[in-house]
Amino acid sequence: MSITRTSVYLDYNATAPLRPEAREALLRALESPANPSSVHAAGRAARDVVEKARAQVGTLVGVPAGSVTFVSGGTEANALAIESAKAAGAQRIIISAVEHDAVVETAKASGLPVEILPVDRDGVADLTWLAQALETEGKALVCLMLANNETGVIQPVAEASALLRARDGWLHVDAVQAAGKIAIDFSGLGADTLALSAHKLGGPQGVGALVAGTRASVTRRQHGGGQERGRRAGTENVAGIAAFGAAADAAREGLASLAEQGQWRDALALRLKAEGAVVLGEGAQRLPQTLCFVGEGFGSEIQVMNLDLAGVMVSAGSACSSGKVKASRVVEAMGRSDLAPFALRVSGGWASTEADWIKCGDAWLVAWKRIGARRREVA
Repeated sequence: MSITRTSVYLDYNATAPLRPEAREALLRALESPANPSSVHAAGRAARDVVEKARAQVGTLVGVPAGSVTFVSGGTEANALAIESAKAAGAQRIIISAVEHDAVVETAKASGLPVEILPVDRDGVADLTWLAQALETEGKALVCLMLANNETGVIQPVAEASALLRARDGWLHVDAVQAAGKIAIDFSGLGADTLALSAHKLGGPQGVGALVAGTRASVTRRQHGGGQERGRRAGTENVAGIAAFGAAADAAREGLASLAEQGQWRDALALRLKAEGAVVLGEGAQRLPQTLCFVGEGFGSEIQVMNLDLAGVMVSAGSACSSGKVKASRVVEAMGRSDLAPFALRVSGGWASTEADWIKCGDAWLVAWKRIGARRREVA
């Protein structure tokens, strides 16, 4: 089913619709196919497209173009960072309890010991625990996402970096959900590496980037040609990269307008709480367009289905589980296992309107009250 004018799409944290600027750049690049490694005129033109996009993506997070390595998406960017840290001497990995599976599974497969950094009831990393863990011998790679994909909670990355620097560790930041939604200053975060994905901010699927600081040496995972300055073999996805760059520019220019969605989110949260819903992570700083809440006894899958029938598309937690709806691991990590099977995520983006958020609330409240009426009949 396509997203129509009558439907409401509030699942941007899963993927954002392609921005017009990205579509235009994509089609323009497809009209002039060439290998950017070729030395003839067409190849040089393709190389110019890639390098322009590299600068655009770098500007989004405040780094020079040379810090950006294009990859196939956020998952590969996370894997490249973890493998690079291991090659640089990391002896153990500390990951927050709310990291995306792209980080969790790669860490498990690394062969290094993995420690779990706990979070509080709002989903914020426990820096006191981290400080104590860093006292243990062994160079640590710490993986701490900038913003959680389910709750939108923003993590104290700069503060974690300050702790890690004293121990000569490596800090990797998964910024896939944060990029294009809040301003990012790579230097201010104090990260060694940072992962990005185009489709989360209005670019196409299948392209992402790893940003590396001056302290980080990126070790390639796949071998072949010398593309991406030897960091990532394989002919560049020129059209996808061009669209990524255009989306990055548009996202950066639209940060202020996206911030306004925080008001729409908060208005919806008030309506839901008045009916007994529980908002998760509301005591922490969050992405302005993300709302995670729970209607106890109203299963996540049932909520998604009811809203879909009403023309509203949202999700239950992460959308990276092959279409399966299961209890949220993130909510469980927040100490709310009782609420995990009922969590719902609403996430807006560049094309969302206030009316979309209102319609979502209307549809959910209708379904919630219908479920309540049925319970009363049974009782």
